[in-house]
Amino acid sequence: MDASEFISSATQIVSSMVGTIGALEQASWDLDEAPKRIKSLEEFILNALVQRLHPNITKARGIVSNSKRKSMAKIVQNSVAGDPLGKLVSTIRDDLNWWLESQRLMQDVEKGSHRVILIVGLSGIGKSCMARQVGSDPSANFVDGAVQLGFGQWCSRAACNGNRAEYQKRLARKICKFLVQIGFWKKIEDENTGDLEYIRCLLQEALYGKSILILLDDVWEQDIVERFAKLYDNDCKYLVTTRNEAVYEITEAEKVELGKDDTTEMGKAILLYHSLLSEEELPSVAESLLERCGHHPLTVAVMGKALRKEIRAEKWEKATTNLSTFATCAPGPVSYVNEKEAENTLTIFGSFEFSLEAMPGDSRKLFIALAAISWAEPVPEACLEAIWSVLGQEMMFPLIVCKLVEGSLLMKTDTDPLYQVHDMVSLYLDSKTNDSVVFLVNESSDENKALICPWLFIFGKESVKRISEQKIETFLSVFEEKQAVTTIEAIIKALMASKTISDFEASRATFVGILGPRIEGLISSGSQGLVAVSAEAITNIFNRSDYCNYFPSFESTGAVEKLSMILENCEDPKIQTNISIVLAKLAEFGSSKTVNKVLQSIHFNQLADLLSPDAEEWHESMFTILMSLTIAGKSKAVERMIACESDKNLIKLLENGTEVVQHHAIVTLKAFYELGGCPTNGFLQPANLNLLPWQNVTLLPKPQILEDLIHMVLDSNYKQVMEAMQDLIPIVEKAGNPKIRDMILNSPLIKRLSELLQSGNSQQSSMKSESAFLLMKLACAGGEPCIKKYLEYDIIPELVKMVQCTIVQHQDAAYTALHQMLFGSGGVLVLKNIFQMGLIEKMAHSIESKSMKTREINVHCLLDIVELGNKKCLERMFSLQVVEKLAKLEKLSGGSGETVVGFLKGIDKCKHLSQAERRVMKQQVVRKVRVAMKGHKFESRILAGLDACASEGSIRGASSSGRK
Repeated sequence: MDASEFISSATQIVSSMVGTIGALEQASWDLDEAPKRIKSLEEFILNALVQRLHPNITKARGIVSNSKRKSMAKIVQNSVAGDPLGKLVSTIRDDLNWWLESQRLMQDVEKGSHRVILIVGLSGIGKSCMARQVGSDPSANFVDGAVQLGFGQWCSRAACNGNRAEYQKRLARKICKFLVQIGFWKKIEDENTGDLEYIRCLLQEALYGKSILILLDDVWEQDIVERFAKLYDNDCKYLVTTRNEAVYEITEAEKVELGKDDTTEMGKAILLYHSLLSEEELPSVAESLLERCGHHPLTVAVMGKALRKEIRAEKWEKATTNLSTFATCAPGPVSYVNEKEAENTLTIFGSFEFSLEAMPGDSRKLFIALAAISWAEPVPEACLEAIWSVLGQEMMFPLIVCKLVEGSLLMKTDTDPLYQVHDMVSLYLDSKTNDSVVFLVNESSDENKALICPWLFIFGKESVKRISEQKIETFLSVFEEKQAVTTIEAIIKALMASKTISDFEASRATFVGILGPRIEGLISSGSQGLVAVSAEAITNIFNRSDYCNYFPSFESTGAVEKLSMILENCEDPKIQTNISIVLAKLAEFGSSKTVNKVLQSIHFNQLADLLSPDAEEWHESMFTILMSLTIAGKSKAVERMIACESDKNLIKLLENGTEVVQHHAIVTLKAFYELGGCPTNGFLQPANLNLLPWQNVTLLPKPQILEDLIHMVLDSNYKQVMEAMQDLIPIVEKAGNPKIRDMILNSPLIKRLSELLQSGNSQQSSMKSESAFLLMKLACAGGEPCIKKYLEYDIIPELVKMVQCTIVQHQDAAYTALHQMLFGSGGVLVLKNIFQMGLIEKMAHSIESKSMKTREINVHCLLDIVELGNKKCLERMFSLQVVEKLAKLEKLSGGSGETVVGFLKGIDKCKHLSQAERRVMKQQVVRKVRVAMKGHKFESRILAGLDACASEGSIRGASSSGRK
């Protein structure tokens, strides 16, 4: 079917639907007939319309069902609020008309010869909405799906004041975000170089051979489209939305222009919807208002909400006059737009002014304050709360922000506490930036400045960031305790509000640059409050590199003594914990002299008490402290811990703790006995030690026996090989002995086992499984030297390949081998090999396999990698949409929540993350699952389990003490 036939067919279908809607409208007067007609309509809907129309049809059915029992109360309600079924009829009709237009555009995308399809129109006219509709259900031709990348004014030359280098840097950052979205990770860590040409080369490589529908939304510059369109060796198409006529002039593009004629019909419907009025209640002068708004959807929506439930004609006349007045006085638009766009922008800005005028003063004040924020990305609710806290009473925030949302000046996401604004609102706010800085920074008290500047430094516009950075440096340099404490507390809260671990890392590194050189002076101040909050900042912000850079200077300034003095006189568990962590890290990265000082200062009795099963909120910090002290002080530290019965409490946690706590307890006990020796006074007796996973007893075999068995394995006789492999098991289990390990490594055994893994002979199926088992045993006993040998023969990729196959015996053997290798002494090398060879991508792809066993095995592999990995591994999984895929599995498997909760538990167990990083990543997982499960029947059950796991063991949680 060609495009014209398709449109003709679709028109007939939609005409039939509209006729059915008309019947439904009649049914609103004949309630006995309505249920049958609603059912008929629902069955008639095409698959592409279900998601958009089904909620309204469901509401209609509910209204009809409830209306069967007519009562005086129902008649009164309908007379006052209007007939709800009639309103839904109008909404469904509008949905059908809108859908038909999007289907015409989809046909252009699928069948058109051009690689670029441009949707051009005035701001707020519905370009992005239409593009997203097309992208939500891409053609099967786009085998790699659809991806959206928004640009906005932030990524334009005008926003960079003509600075070419800054513009290219911003564009490079946007393209890097796109590369992460499609799972391309090669050298992404170089994104901050701002080398646009280098990033373009990466983009060319990433899209090679791909077939993706790429939505480039709100493009302001022509060269952005051209950079994508010039990419070659791919079957991608680009659906572009723009208001810039210069972009429209690209000749090699299919062009779709949305104008006033496209919005006239829907203008009145939008006005009715937002004003909450029926057609009968709507004053006749509303037509004049629609004309003044140019039937522009965003302007009509803003004005409609400002006139909500207003039926007096004089108020509508005044609104029309005021809109003209406000439009005349509104700040002008950016320079490059044409005259038509300029007039449209002034009208939209005028509607904003009118809407603000109708709002309470507090809402107006908050809205102007939001001009300090960069709206290039959604902003967390905590940031808006912080801004409001310097303007008014904190408990009023939900009411104040609700007014802005109702007025279409602010948009809140359905699943996350995140806010964003329409690009026209962002443009309007640009003209108010100076006003917001005046009353947020210049005219506010020092305490309020200290509170808000860290938030503006992370989420503010570039000009605001520079001002905020200067204020932060001032507050941390003059050592005014109150302002310094408030600033550091705000820094920690702002960091914890990061949406992703990448955002967290970027902000963390920036704050370390400010705080690091000053941290020694803050600790040396001697003020308990300042030292305590500085210790908390170190705990949340510093990483290993920062400890190495800044801690050596602490040894000569008496920092250990000052921290010890505060610890001695403090009874607050939170302060005790943070200071103990800093002391433990000082010992881990300091000299032997510092280690001795710290061991004398630490209150080991307090640490043991906080390890008790009922002190769950402190366990994570206690494990961190004990590990650092054990690494630094070895037997000295372990002896003191055991003297205070820390090992006894760890054993209790093994018996009664959660899965995550049990994991950390056994890791800590392992460190005690590996780094501190085997103390005679410990609660873990030698008989019990044999039950734990790090004990190996070795008896040397005779060399001749080993050589004979290896020679048999090299034979081609199936039965002989299998017998020899069985006889080798007790020998390879003793490979922890260097002599045995060297004998095996110098033999051809590992090479032969790798060959058997690669064998495709069906008769050798059992050999493959037995080879995997023998390699696992050898790795567990022989450790890192054996793993290095495995890497020479590509054994890890072969095991992953076995995991992907459809033979259950092979899958189980391969997964067991990988699991044991990952958790063994050479696990870091195995993980690195999996990461570098792109095997995570294979596992992520396989969790969508049709085979239930394949899905299950690969999920287990990925959860192991979460537990053992680092930030890069986890970020790659996020980019591969592993969390979303796990949520999809939950929908198919009955919604137990086991896999997504397992992902969170893996993050909890991961020892390569700081507490702050762990918290941010868990929040990121929860947000992703909320989006994926929205509206599903298992949503509440899975989210309940997820929320419980996300908060398990976290110190202080996400809440913070309010400002007095």
